[in-house]
Amino acid sequence: MKDMKKLLTCLLAVLGLNSACGQGDFENADVNEFAELVADTNVVVLDVRTADEFAEGHLERAINIDYHQSDFVEKAKSTLSLNTKIAVYCRSGRRSAGAAGKLGAEGYKLVNLKGGIIAWKEANMPVTTK
Repeated sequence: MKDMKKLLTCLLAVLGLNSACGQGDFENADVNEFAELVADTNVVVLDVRTADEFAEGHLERAINIDYHQSDFVEKAKSTLSLNTKIAVYCRSGRRSAGAAGKLGAEGYKLVNLKGGIIAWKEANMPVTTK
């Protein structure tokens, strides 16, 4: 019985580590936390939606690199500094979580907006088309 408990404990620990690793190396933030983060002009704001989505409205100072482009990681590496925190978002938070996972694996420090720009707009936060 003791051996079964040890085995079960080890198995659960391994499964827990795998699910934690599966998220990638980034944090998630709600709208208020994200707003505080992007208020810091040293933080890079990254929008990973398509160019058309970006043109419809984006966060101030946002850089647009489309997550679905085959050269996404290469473009990000040539544009973004490893020494800067990056606030990343998309429409709903799904693409940006994927982008954050990929870039986090490259050594970037990222914070993903939970709920994406949908949540941002629902909270009446500002967007721009400039």
